[in-house]
Formats: sequence, structure tokens, C-alpha cells
Amino acid sequence: MEPGRLIASGRDGDIFEFGTGLVLRRTRTGRSLESEARVMEYARALGYPVPEVHELRSGGAEIVMERIDGPIMMDAMLKRLWALPSAAATLADLHDRLHAIPALDSMRQVPGGGTQLVHLDLHPLNVIVHPERGPVVIDWANAARGDDLFDVGVTYVLLTCPRVPGPLWLRAMAKPIRTVFARAFERHYRGPELDARIADAAEMKTLDDHMAPDEIAAMQRLARRKRKSA
Repeated sequence: MEPGRLIASGRDGDIFEFGTGLVLRRTRTGRSLESEARVMEYARALGYPVPEVHELRSGGAEIVMERIDGPIMMDAMLKRLWALPSAAATLADLHDRLHAIPALDSMRQVPGGGTQLVHLDLHPLNVIVHPERGPVVIDWANAARGDDLFDVGVTYVLLTCPRVPGPLWLRAMAKPIRTVFARAFERHYRGPELDARIADAAEMKTLDDHMAPDEIAAMQRLARRKRKSA
């Protein structure tokens, strides 16, 4: 069976329709998604809100999984700006629930140690709000073994540093909204230890090949600022 129309794209891969109730995720580089599928099924078995994996195809370069209908958290936030604090609390709760799960021994270790399951890309673009099931977390490509505050730090970096896609008017509107949301999210964890882990996360993300020069510069500025306050 061949995939249907393209329904979403990210920095690393694409999502296609794939029959009734399913989607197919395909990476552009052809890298294996086997470990991603394994951690998704592991988290799902422990009650975490994750799409069900149905099969791996093309030597592991494609995942067929459950289709989750509903808006992404970012779109839901933009339609209900008064609910930004509530959305930030929901994102913090998703982090807390995830970090209660021990990582698989086979998973790669992130800098700074830690033994918890960390997502390392858990932000409003990777949460789908299902009308009945509530928030469901997608895109587990970066999942690893690490420390809870480091994972929170990565989310803070991704909330504040990457460029906002789209036309100028959208970028101008999104920047203050993103700042308010990031501050509301940070308040759930605020403290010198978090500032240090945000700096660690910002320094790590500067090495990400998917980041543009202006995004890297923003991460470097954030790391310097958080080091001073840690």
C-alpha cells in the first residue's frame, strides 16, 4: 500500500495519510525509526499519551501509526490566548508524567546524567489535542535517557530561540505570545538549577544541524544569560 497525501512536514521528516485511521511517518534521510517506534510503544504501555505504532516498513525508515485527530497545541493556543497559562500547565504536566518513567537501558545518554525518559522535543508543535483523549505527544526522534530538568530546559530553548515560520505579520504576533507562554511554563520549575540546565540545553542545541545561524546565535545569547543567573 502506498501512502496518500502529505499532511505534515518537520525538519527531519514527513507525515502522509495511510488508509483509515493511520498515518505514515517517513524520514528524508532514510535513517531507521526502529528505536523511535520502540520507545513510543514502551511509553504507551505505561499509560503515557502516545500514538499506537502499527508497523515498521522500508527497512525501518517508515513508521505506520495511529492517526490522532485534533489541533496541535500551538494552533489551539492561538485561538484561545486567554488560556496560555492553562496550556503551559498542561505542557508541564506532560513533562512530569514522562519523567516519572525510567528510560530503557538501551537508550542513548544525554549530557549531565539522569535515568529518566526524556523527549527532548516536547513543545506545543509536538502535542496534538484530541477532542476526547486530550493531549497526545508525537515526534519521538530525540527521545533519550537523561535528567528531567534538562528536558525542561530543551523545551524552554525551543519555545524562545527558533525562528517562527510564516509571513511577517504572523512572526510579529507569535513572538510576544511565545514569550508569555515560555515564562508561564518556566514558572512551574523556576530556580537556579533550571537556569543552569537551560544553559546546558541551549549549548547542546547549537550543535543541531537543523538550526539556522540566527537560531544558533539566539541560543548562545540565552546560554550566556542563564549562566549568569544560575
